[in-house]
Amino acid sequence: MRKKFTIIPMLLLWGLLTGIATAQNEETTTDQLNVKILHLQQQMIEMQKKHDAEINALKQQINELAIQNNKQKANDELTSLRELAQAETAKDESGEQKDENVTFKSQALGLQTLNPEISVTGDFLFSSRQDTTNEQSSDFNFRNLGVHIQSWLDPYTHFKSAIEFHEDETELGEAYVTLYNLSDDLNFTFGKFRQQFGVVNRWHKHGLDQVDFPLALRKIFGNGGLNQSGASLDWLMPPADDASQLLTFQVTDGSNDRLFTDNTSNRPSLLAHYKNYRDLSKDTYMEWGLTGLAGWNDRWEVGNFNTKQDSRKMTTVLGADFTLLWEPTEKMRYRNIEWRSEAYWLNKDILAPDGSGEDTLNAWGLYSYLQSKISRTVDIGIRGDLYIPDTKSYAENPHWTSLSPLAVTGDNPYLWQICPYITWWQSPFVKFRTEYDYCNGKHIENPEHVIWLQAIFSAGPHKHERY
Repeated sequence: MRKKFTIIPMLLLWGLLTGIATAQNEETTTDQLNVKILHLQQQMIEMQKKHDAEINALKQQINELAIQNNKQKANDELTSLRELAQAETAKDESGEQKDENVTFKSQALGLQTLNPEISVTGDFLFSSRQDTTNEQSSDFNFRNLGVHIQSWLDPYTHFKSAIEFHEDETELGEAYVTLYNLSDDLNFTFGKFRQQFGVVNRWHKHGLDQVDFPLALRKIFGNGGLNQSGASLDWLMPPADDASQLLTFQVTDGSNDRLFTDNTSNRPSLLAHYKNYRDLSKDTYMEWGLTGLAGWNDRWEVGNFNTKQDSRKMTTVLGADFTLLWEPTEKMRYRNIEWRSEAYWLNKDILAPDGSGEDTLNAWGLYSYLQSKISRTVDIGIRGDLYIPDTKSYAENPHWTSLSPLAVTGDNPYLWQICPYITWWQSPFVKFRTEYDYCNGKHIENPEHVIWLQAIFSAGPHKHERY
C-alpha cells in the first residue's frame, strides 16, 4: 500500500512538468512566426523603394531624350533654312531671271469680295381709321420696298445707298460716300443723306420704333423728314471726363419743301449737331444732344395777284434730344427699358402774303416715348406727341400759298397724339407691329382714331438697319 501511494504523486508531478514544457514550446513557435512576418514586411518595403527609384530614373531618361530630340529637330530646321537662303542668294548672284508668270498670294482679296452687299426691305401697312367727319375706313399700303446697297470701295472709303420703291413712284432715299482716312478722329461724307437733326430723323421708316416719325418732326420738316444733298464732317472730340463727344457739321442744298420752298437761288443750309454720351453704370447709358439748322428763302408771293417780291429771309430750327437706356448685362437679350425725347423749335422769317410786310412764324413741338423689352422677341411701348403751330390770320387764304401746318388761323392752336404699340420679332429678319394712335387738338384737325398693323421684312445681310 505504501508503494502504491508513492507512485501516484510521482505520476502527477511528471504530468505537470510535461504540460509546462509543452506550453513553453508553443510560445517559442509564435515568437518565431512574428519575427518572420516582420522580416518579410521589411523586405517588401525595401523592394517598393527600389522599384520607385527605378521608375523615376526611367522618367528622367525619357525627358532627357525628348529634349535632345527637340533640339535636334530645331537644328535640322535651322540648317534647312540656311541652306535654302544660301541657294536663293546663289541664284540672285548668278543673275538668274525669275519667271514673270509666277504670282504670289498672301491674304489677297478675291474679286467676289468687291461685289457690293445688297439687301431688300419691305414695309407693309394696314390701317383702320375713324374720325368725327368720316365713316370708318381701311387701307392696305405697301409703303416702301427699299433696295439697300453698300460696299467698301477701298480700305478707307465706304459707299452706301437706299433706293425706295413706292406704289406710285420711285425715289432715291440716300446715296453717299464716307471717307475714313482724313485723320484718326475725322470722317467726311458727301452725297444725299438723312441729316443728323436729333436722333430719329436719321433713321429710315422701317427702322423706327413706331409706325411713323413723331408728329412734331413731320409737321416741321415734312412727312419724309430732313433729307438733303451735301457734305458732312464728323469730329470725334476729346473726351470730357467720362463722356464721349461728337460734333457733326453739315452743308446741304436748301431743298426741303417745308422750310425752304422759296429758296429760288438754292442757297445752302447749315446744320451743326453736338452729341454727348456717357455710361452711368455697366447696365445704363445716357446720351443727349443739341442741334441747330439755318437756311434762307428769297422770293415771296404777296397780294391777291401773287406778285413776286425778292427779299432774303432766314429760317432757323433748334432741337434738343435725350436718351436713357437701362439694359442689364446678364439679361440684355430679354430685358431693357429705353426712354427717348426730342424737342423742336422753328423760327421762320417771311414776307406776309397779305402785303403787311415782314413777319415771323414760330412753331414748336416735342415727343417722348418709353419702350421696354419684355422678352427676347417682344417690345412694348407708348409715345406721346405735342405740336403747337403759330397763329396767322392769313395762313390759309386761298389766294396765297398756304402756310399750314406751320401756321393756322385759329387762336392758341395745338395738336397732341398718344401712341401705344407692341412689336413682335418673329426673327431678326421679320417683325410685326400693332399700334393704336389717338390724335386730338384745337383749330387743327378733328379727333382721329387709327389702328395700324405693320409687317416689316428684310432679305439680305443688313437686316433692319436704321440708316
